[in-house]
Amino acid sequence: MKDYIIVGAGLSGTCLAYRLEKAGKSFVVFDDDSQEASKVAGGFMNPVILKRFTLAWKADEQLEKAYTFYKDMEAHLKKTFLGPLEVYRRFSSIEEQNNWFAAADKPKIAPFLDTKLVASVNKHIPGKFSFGKVLKTSRIDPRYLLESYSEHLQEKGWLVQETFDHDALQLTTSGVQYKNIGAKKVIFCEGFGIQKNSYFSYLPLRGNKGEYIIIKAPGLDLEVGVKSSIFIFPAGGDHYAVGATYSNTDKTPEPTQAAREELVEKLKDLIKTDFEVVDQVAGLRPSTIDRRPMVGQHPDHKNLYTCNGFGSRGILIAPSISEELIDFIEEGKELDPEIDISRFTRKWYKKA
Repeated sequence: MKDYIIVGAGLSGTCLAYRLEKAGKSFVVFDDDSQEASKVAGGFMNPVILKRFTLAWKADEQLEKAYTFYKDMEAHLKKTFLGPLEVYRRFSSIEEQNNWFAAADKPKIAPFLDTKLVASVNKHIPGKFSFGKVLKTSRIDPRYLLESYSEHLQEKGWLVQETFDHDALQLTTSGVQYKNIGAKKVIFCEGFGIQKNSYFSYLPLRGNKGEYIIIKAPGLDLEVGVKSSIFIFPAGGDHYAVGATYSNTDKTPEPTQAAREELVEKLKDLIKTDFEVVDQVAGLRPSTIDRRPMVGQHPDHKNLYTCNGFGSRGILIAPSISEELIDFIEEGKELDPEIDISRFTRKWYKKA
């Protein structure tokens, strides 16, 4: 009898599994390598929404916790996937400059905005109205993080590499039975795939497709991240990641020519040097109607839980949200009403 079954090894499932491991709980993780949204994420730990110069939801609370959590994972796995990365916002007008300074006067966001603007960050990236530096930023390589922990799970015998069959799950008086595995609880961390989960498909999860391109630009020599209408950041050697697109209508997992063309056109406006596109990736972000995670206990089946709906800021919020859910399950601490799936129960849930 395991303490937990975790379904999905994206950011949510990985953070939960690591917390359970540290707590000495027994568990097994089911994964079929379908969590592409986590693997293709940009990986920024950036507390600021750079379109409006506002603080992301609870980012001031989440940032330090996330950094400590990932450094602990690095030490545990003896891997390095977290590193510093300076991030600059290129201003397109005097009005944007003024908005930056106005935001920097607000106490909660002031620690994250440098009021000393710089004229240039790279000779190939012109900036008529200067650049503003975001403070306390860093970047994770999400793919390397997830692959590193999956390897660890495999070595421990805690990973089952197959698609979870929801129809084979049996609810028992002591917990659940899944094929030859008994467990006290199940946590579903399936991203957009939770729509196929009969227990939690009632939740109003919306897929938001995002695409990136990888370019090779030998003459660029860019060592920082730059945000304009798109982001560009170093990806090793002469390669750079450029993104991202957002689509609420396209639910296909494959990269599209339209997104590639959109990113290339915006990139031509940002950098003034030759480049070639060498790769393109896409993923469906599990976004929600109120832009808050969906976390908590099934309204009828008390041994079933979900941890989902992180949207585009999963890297930043996953450590905090996973802690909240484990504290809720193990210690009976109340979930933040903003993330608790009970907020949707009355309107969306219908008993079978």
